[in-house]
Amino acid sequence: MRGGARARSGPAPDPDALRRERDGDSWTTLPVEGRKGDPPEWPLTEMSKREGVLWCREWRRPQAVVWEWNGQEIEVAMYVRTLVAAEKPGAAHNMRNLVRQQQETLGISLTGLARNQWRIGPAGKPTVAAESGGNVVSIESRLPKVSV
Repeated sequence: MRGGARARSGPAPDPDALRRERDGDSWTTLPVEGRKGDPPEWPLTEMSKREGVLWCREWRRPQAVVWEWNGQEIEVAMYVRTLVAAEKPGAAHNMRNLVRQQQETLGISLTGLARNQWRIGPAGKPTVAAESGGNVVSIESRLPKVSV
């Protein structure tokens, strides 16, 4: 391949980037409490017990609000079925790769959230003080003083 942009090339979009004009206001904030209500009806052939557990769990995710709106029941069911197959001992490596790809497409992984330009909960992220237990050291105090 020569020249030009590639799909999924470059860094994932970041809602907190300094140059946000390239992303515009296209980020969607998903409800932190997730999707309410019962999961949709299973769209594939007979559901196993493990698939039933995962199906219910997946439809409680915040991402499920968008899946429902887009009518992605089959995509989610295929992900669940693939995940169950990939969980088995001795599962083929390509099965696990497929699960990872499906997670990204459905916005389940962190990479998938960024690629879909979704964030969960209120805008913004935790402050450094909240993450470090309040022991914040300024960057200025860690850098050597330079005289010009």
